[in-house]
Amino acid sequence: MALDNRNNGGVWKSGRGKGRPVPKGRQVDDAALTEIQALLGELPRRRDLLIEHLHLIQDRYGHLSARYLRALAYEMQLSMAEVWEVATFYAHFDPIREDDVPPPALTIRVCDSLSCELAGAKALKAALEQGHDPEQVRVLRAPCMGRCDTAPVAEVGHRHVDHATPEAIAEVIASNDFHPVIPDYQRLDTYRSEGGYDRLLALRAGGDWQAVQDRVAASGLRGLGGAGFPAGKKWGFVRAGAGPRYLAVNGDEGEPGTFKDRFYLEREPHLMLEGMLIAAWAVEAERCYIYMRDEYPAVLEILRREIAALESAGIVAPGYIDLRRGAGAYICGEESAMLESIEGKRGLPRHRPPYVAQVGLWGQPTLVHNVETLHWVARIVRDGPEVLSATEKNGRTGLRSYSVSGRVAKPGVYLLPAGSTIRDVIDAAGGMAEYHALKAYQPGGPSSGLLPASLDDVPLDFDTLQPHGTFIGSAAVVVLSDKDSARDAALNMLRFFEDESCGQCTPCRSGCEKAVKLMQADRWDRDLLEELCQTMADASICGLGQAAPNPIRLTMHHFPDEVGAVAPATHPGSYDTDQSLEGREQKDG
Repeated sequence: MALDNRNNGGVWKSGRGKGRPVPKGRQVDDAALTEIQALLGELPRRRDLLIEHLHLIQDRYGHLSARYLRALAYEMQLSMAEVWEVATFYAHFDPIREDDVPPPALTIRVCDSLSCELAGAKALKAALEQGHDPEQVRVLRAPCMGRCDTAPVAEVGHRHVDHATPEAIAEVIASNDFHPVIPDYQRLDTYRSEGGYDRLLALRAGGDWQAVQDRVAASGLRGLGGAGFPAGKKWGFVRAGAGPRYLAVNGDEGEPGTFKDRFYLEREPHLMLEGMLIAAWAVEAERCYIYMRDEYPAVLEILRREIAALESAGIVAPGYIDLRRGAGAYICGEESAMLESIEGKRGLPRHRPPYVAQVGLWGQPTLVHNVETLHWVARIVRDGPEVLSATEKNGRTGLRSYSVSGRVAKPGVYLLPAGSTIRDVIDAAGGMAEYHALKAYQPGGPSSGLLPASLDDVPLDFDTLQPHGTFIGSAAVVVLSDKDSARDAALNMLRFFEDESCGQCTPCRSGCEKAVKLMQADRWDRDLLEELCQTMADASICGLGQAAPNPIRLTMHHFPDEVGAVAPATHPGSYDTDQSLEGREQKDG
């Protein structure tokens, strides 16, 4: 190597060439950078806001072109790899490489969850694909949108179409209004006129957090996202850690068949907000984060309005409540994956221990609660523990919000005693749909698998379903009839898990894919499927892979004639069926 001073005064060179005129990698487009800077305006460029900024670009341009992503990376002082891996992780982002064709301006998403499939979602999607020019309208299958009571459901832009038909969707397109329809809900002034936030303000003035914790414990309230951990017990664990401490609300209600959180937030959002602020006061949280799924655009708008109202009323300081918008990832219902997403990263579940109560957001103690859990915290503090503990049925105490869909006359959310059976739930929903007879049911979404009609006397509550190889989870009840196939239902559930696996661990990533292939055979290979199920349950990092075998095992056990498999000698209850993914909380605090 020689020092060449002839052309540029002291550049080391070896061989021919003049060196690189620019650094390696994608270069910043000045025009794109100017547009991104104008779009972000005065917003902070913090790393944890990466997903929020990606939403801004996606909403403005309908996709995420490489030139805009490179400009965003430059503006946020991140590597292109960091931005690209996040943009490609979430289903609601459309990252486009330089030579790729951007998607059409309009996207129609058709829900393909079990409830929507039973209601004809496949035929709807096929009709939409045939009826629209693919260069003008993109038709996609999508996971559960949390509107199972109005199946089949489609989303045109950000506007949901309930009981969707090609004609109803055509009307929405003709209207050119693709914004969410905001339902009538209880606003701050009405809530305060009925005593809302009085208890919160009194507690802040001189309350005893331990007394409040005891009050919640006396009610018997448990985590209602799926895990069932005693709700108030976590407060002490979080408070014991050195600050700063945080509170995160898990609003990623992604378990297919679940829509109770949306039901409450679209009617009484301030019950959850007051419950959240009471819990935040109890653990001395420095800030509250609400992580709300992107499939709920109306709820997101309601929360934006009412958080601003709380700030204007002086109940919270500006910025104390930070609303974060998910981007289409079921895995973010797992609490540690949700925290990763709040931090602006891919939603990959963390290994535990340590648990998030000790090491949560940015390594600090973090209290995580489900939306409905906080709804009840506010009611318990206001009305006393008896609001739950005074109700008993079949040896169980408390109330449960059952999201009921499928072959019932009146799908919806029903608040019933926690000891209710599937027959009680169906009766509350107006009975079976006409010309249908009960064949099977999901007690807690696809993570819980299927139970037969013969098990119609089991209380649907925490701890009562484990002997039968399943669990209540978030109480997402989907009812199947004698006109439905348990085999097809199980395949629908595993296809969902295959799509939604984050891919971090091999047992879940490859196991779900392999299961779907095996389940499409005319006869299921019981021994091979059982070996696969055991591997997934034993070795998967989080609840997705651990619970995914449940539909397979329960279908082989209760419906062997449909899959050509001999029922295993071992009862499925002997397997370790843990809590559902959504709202999954630590078992030992």
